[in-house]
Amino acid sequence: MLQIKNLKKSYKNFPVLLGLNMSIEKGDVYGFLGTNGCGKTTTMNIICDIILKDEGEINFGSGAVKIGYLPETPALYGYMNGCEYLDFIGACCKYDGNIKARTAEVLEITGMTGGAQRRIKGYSRGMNQRIGIAAALYGKPDLIILDEPTSALDPEGRAEVMEIIRKLAESGSTIILCTHILSDVERVANKIGIMRNGIIAAEGYLNEIKRRYEGGVALNIRVPEQTPEIVTALSKIPLAERNDISKTGGITVYAKEGIGEKEFYNNVIAVLSENDILPDSVAFKRMSLEEIYIGVTSGRLTNN
Repeated sequence: MLQIKNLKKSYKNFPVLLGLNMSIEKGDVYGFLGTNGCGKTTTMNIICDIILKDEGEINFGSGAVKIGYLPETPALYGYMNGCEYLDFIGACCKYDGNIKARTAEVLEITGMTGGAQRRIKGYSRGMNQRIGIAAALYGKPDLIILDEPTSALDPEGRAEVMEIIRKLAESGSTIILCTHILSDVERVANKIGIMRNGIIAAEGYLNEIKRRYEGGVALNIRVPEQTPEIVTALSKIPLAERNDISKTGGITVYAKEGIGEKEFYNNVIAVLSENDILPDSVAFKRMSLEEIYIGVTSGRLTNN
């Protein structure tokens, strides 16, 4: 769907994008992450041809594509009602079908049918975001770009907007979701890209990227008391490479390269049983997206 190679952009003498590479397949929901000012919005504006790039390639796999874009703060006409505004959007994008029918359809998709006759100036922030999403969807785009669609929303408004995005994802839409709310990304995205210093510092499908930074198969074992005997026993697990001991996090045992989760789990349980060790819990060590994000944006984790 979208392939970006060596994208560069500077504002006067201030470089923002320093050779960004990005790959998005049809049907991906791409979580586009990074700190404020790292170049996310610049990238999205270049994709939408709102601003010009300095260097690089932007290729759409199927040639010309339709893009629907929701900016972080959509500029709406407050004197119009929702229905009038979307009819206007239909005329602006030269929608080739029945405008009234399409307006009714996107109002239904975004849950705005009940507010269609109200003036936009009386909308809540959540209603503004939903009517903005309706406008982005109007022309049946091949690629939907959403810039901070849930920012500054209350929990109810955020849940409503995320439900819309979830349904779009389930329908097979290709979406770029730019947000600082990592739980939202984990809820709907299947692929992520994390920006740092003007480039994509880490990119991959969510499950793959978590495995990459977890450093292989590992089990966290919590015991009532970390006695020397227990530590010694766990250090002699046949399929283990090493272990880390934490006063608060238990003992983390890492498998040798190439050992699968099931095989390693059974090996560890066998050692615990042989040494009469009754743990409080045994669980695979999983890194959260927040841990990965902080590690990548700080430079502590690199894209292996």
